[in-house]
Amino acid sequence: MTDALSRMLQTRDWILSDGATGTNLFNMGLSSGEAPEMWNEAHPDRIEKLYAMAVEAGSDLFLTNSFGGNAARLKLHGAQARARTLSRIAAEIGREVADRQHRPVVVAGSVGPTGEIMAPMGALTHELAVEIFHEQTEGLKEGGADVLWLETISAPGEYKAAAEAFGLAGMPWCGTMSFDTAGRTMMGVTSSDLAELVETLDHPPIAFGANCGVGASDLMRTVLGFVAHGTGRPVVAKGNAGIPKYVDGHIHYDGTPELMAEYAVLARDAGARIIGGCCGTMAEHLVRMRAALESRPPGPRPTLDQITSALGPFSSAADGTGEDTAPAARDGRGRRRRR
Repeated sequence: MTDALSRMLQTRDWILSDGATGTNLFNMGLSSGEAPEMWNEAHPDRIEKLYAMAVEAGSDLFLTNSFGGNAARLKLHGAQARARTLSRIAAEIGREVADRQHRPVVVAGSVGPTGEIMAPMGALTHELAVEIFHEQTEGLKEGGADVLWLETISAPGEYKAAAEAFGLAGMPWCGTMSFDTAGRTMMGVTSSDLAELVETLDHPPIAFGANCGVGASDLMRTVLGFVAHGTGRPVVAKGNAGIPKYVDGHIHYDGTPELMAEYAVLARDAGARIIGGCCGTMAEHLVRMRAALESRPPGPRPTLDQITSALGPFSSAADGTGEDTAPAARDGRGRRRRR
């Protein structure tokens, strides 16, 4: 185990990841429909600021601005031929930020879904998916990413293809799915399914877990599902800062820094080793999360009642296993598929 993240995990009980990419970039002027990855070249100073804000807020690990940097996603913007280059630049900027620090900081090369449907339901074959992921991976590797970070995946076939691509590049990685449909991913994967899947891979991840979804409570329930399955791998918890709501013409997440601090401690006590935020998570959230993790001693594994008491109700009664766990919230919560 010689990669930077594995070394950090050997000496730390928990690692604080970063927060939102898209939310922060929209606050910097990114327009709806614009590809954030194009900013790696057009506005490198803003991407550097994005990374630096997370590190200054206390993050030990941050994700690069390359979530939609694969050829399939960039094709929507006529930039499919630039997938490798844009991902390389994203990692290069991250490498510069991390190397300036006086403490270890891990640069994680973000890899999001292709946006295509895997065969036989869709046209994306396993071989083509591997090729798409491998191209982006090589760019992140060239740019100096310490590890790769697969996120917001719904389909097991796409998870497998990415793992194969990462193996071809010889890169360590972590991989999260988004459980946003009554405890399952959009393609029906449960927490137990993912825990079993990672152990079947020829090139398994260092850590695995959940990101995004519909709020911190639901993500916590999924984390408990991973732990209950008995996994020996570090678990990742990267939940949204509350629920998105449309306020004065803008999407606003209602999770306060205080709520995210509670979430961080609960995630640690539930068994997560890598803890961060997804949509809506800003620097002020990360500061409070770090302070809470450092100041509050570890406690027993939280119950479902304790989770809902601290973070709010679940969005559905189903936990993905077919069993009801708690009354569902009835507030019309929407789903969020993209950071």
